[in-house]
Amino acid sequence: MRLGGREIDKEQLEHEWQIRLYGRIAVLVVLVAFAIAFVLENRKKVHVHFVLFTASVSLIWLILLSLLLGLGGGVLLSQLYRRRRGPKS
Repeated sequence: MRLGGREIDKEQLEHEWQIRLYGRIAVLVVLVAFAIAFVLENRKKVHVHFVLFTASVSLIWLILLSLLLGLGGGVLLSQLYRRRRGPKS
């Protein structure tokens, strides 16, 4: 088989593909383990004082709420910036 002007053995190509697959699986396992540990470490209750009320929630929910608010604000700001620049000519 020819790939990029080089002659590549089909077995070598399959072997490299399997190595990349196992590497991606290992990274995925590490990320899932990190996510589980992150949730378990941040499960204690905290009091959140909003303007009109106070709530007692798990710290992980507060972190996720902050993340969502930040992502939403970033998307809205990028839309405003794009709109102010106007269409490209």
